[in-house]
Amino acid sequence: MGADGNGVSTTARSRSVRSANAGHGVVVWVQFGVALSRSRPARDSRTILPMSIEAEPKGVDGKDRMLAKRSAVDGGGRLRQTQIDGVQFRPTRPVPHDDGTLAEIARTDWPEVDQPIVQVHLTTTEPGRVRGWGLHQHSTDRLFVVRGLVSIVVFDGRELSATYGHVNEFKVSERNPGLLVIPPDLYHGWKVIGTEEAFIINMPTSAYRHDQPDALDLPYECEDAAAVVPWRW
Repeated sequence: MGADGNGVSTTARSRSVRSANAGHGVVVWVQFGVALSRSRPARDSRTILPMSIEAEPKGVDGKDRMLAKRSAVDGGGRLRQTQIDGVQFRPTRPVPHDDGTLAEIARTDWPEVDQPIVQVHLTTTEPGRVRGWGLHQHSTDRLFVVRGLVSIVVFDGRELSATYGHVNEFKVSERNPGLLVIPPDLYHGWKVIGTEEAFIINMPTSAYRHDQPDALDLPYECEDAAAVVPWRW
């Protein structure tokens, strides 16, 4: 720190110069005891914010026509649908062993099998084909898919039912097997949505009567079917 001829330190002088010229934009440095100054244009008293350029959001062609994704199951793996009154679905599990797997189809100690097994038959359906709609007046169907990927749909058209108007869909295969119980007076049918022929076992609660079948049919392709059952594959 030095002093000028008037006995004022250069540091003190620099401070006084900075103070005196603050309004004029003068900046003062002290270097090696010598007061130095450099002028610059006075700063505008208004606050200047940095400019930010925000890109305009760009749309996606056809996005407004897309549907939000909805999970078919909840966090516990349960189907996210209101199950039709009387319909039961019991998932089973293929148990691996040294030679392959074993899966139970039905047991008399299961609550879903509360009526005698009086008949067992096997139905096959080719890929892409639809079987529907059927309805039994008295018998209950108990279906089990042993091969192929199948979408089985049940519709409740019973006017006095607590689930009137509801539709249930069950996607089942040998990798996701289960016993599906469908009581009387419910429309039901299926479509093979996999790439191979499907094999479906049925164990109805009433034996088939050749002279007077219990089933009623509403062909899927007819106009009435689309008006009655609110489901199309």
